[in-house]
Amino acid sequence: MAPLSGAMAFALVSSAVASEFGRPATPAEISLWDIDVRPDGKGLPQGSGTVAKGKEVFADNCAACHGDNGVGGIKDRLAGGQGTLASAMPVKTVGSFWPYATTLFDYIHRAMPYQAPGSLSVDDTYAVAAYILSLNGILPPEGKLDDHSLPEIRMPNRDGFIPEPEFSRSRK
Repeated sequence: MAPLSGAMAFALVSSAVASEFGRPATPAEISLWDIDVRPDGKGLPQGSGTVAKGKEVFADNCAACHGDNGVGGIKDRLAGGQGTLASAMPVKTVGSFWPYATTLFDYIHRAMPYQAPGSLSVDDTYAVAAYILSLNGILPPEGKLDDHSLPEIRMPNRDGFIPEPEFSRSRK
């Protein structure tokens, strides 16, 4: 009986100690981590950036990995590849493969630059996204992006994805 009593006492003490730690997160704390962006633009923060500013930010933070003009380096190529997806040698880039421009902002904002993820300001993130879209011929060289214009961009491969049938998702 003694081992069982010890286990019960431990459970009671652990429960009492655990109830003294932690608290529900406040809405302000949650908002710091609620940074995902949906394809329709919901979740985009206010801000803006130009292609010209994006070229500068890209040179300082991105070109070492993605190459000058986003043509590839030690990391993925970001520009080009349009018209290659159905070929024997598809080139999957932001301009040829990605279905939503909002995904570009979301990924840059949360995961880039590689050596310091999430360190770019919102405006610098819009600028880099604008520059990458410009490299792909999706935004003009004098273009500007913000939380209103970004979701309106129609990516070349927007309709290139087919939803997975419901029955195959339930079998995984």
